[in-house]
This record gives sequence, structure tokens and C-alpha cells, in this order.
Amino acid sequence: MELTTRTTGTTRTTGTTRTTAVDRTAEAARAAGTTEPVRATRRTVVQDADGMAVAAFILGLLGLLVLNVFLGPIAIVLASVALWRGTARRGRAFLGLGLGIADLVVLVAFMQFDSTVSWSF
Repeated sequence: MELTTRTTGTTRTTGTTRTTAVDRTAEAARAAGTTEPVRATRRTVVQDADGMAVAAFILGLLGLLVLNVFLGPIAIVLASVALWRGTARRGRAFLGLGLGIADLVVLVAFMQFDSTVSWSF
């Protein structure tokens, strides 16, 4: 029977010592008293991008009705970042991008129509 003890990054067996790569979680690092940066996983990045795609769609849709001077550019930026990060909801991101552009087109059309920066019915 061989006795093995594991410490930070090394495995010691009777007589030999070899270094191993130990994958430590954030909780294990905190329990050991060390502070190691925790990297975002691919799943977290995609979920963030999916949320941005949905937010771009909602803000673009809302921007057609109110505050299109603010919500249009925000929808465009969110949709672009979501597409750049590789969202799984590409259709929703493209809709958010299109609606953001439509917000700005509506704003320009109404500005030409009544010569103001805002529009009303």
C-alpha cells in the first residue's frame, strides 16, 4: 500500500516527489487561504452574450416608441457585442441591431418632418 498526500500542486509518494497540475476551484483556493483569479468559462460568456442579445432586442423595440435617441444606440452596441462574443441567440441579436438602426432612422425622419430633436404625435 502506497501512502499519498496532496499539497498545493505537488504529489508526494514514498521516496519520490513530482509536480502535478491541480485544478482548484475558487472555494478550495479560499479555504487554503490563497487568492487565485477565477476565469470565466465559455458557458458564462455565452450566457452573458445571450442576455445582451435579448436586452438589445427589448431596448430596440422599446426605442421605437420612446427615447429612441438613447435606446437606439444602446441597442446597437449591445447587439454588436453579443454577436462579437458569439451568442447562441444570433437572430435576436440581429433583430436588436436592426431595431436599433430603425430607432435612429425614425428619429431622423421625425426630425426632418418637424425640425426638432424630439418627436410627438
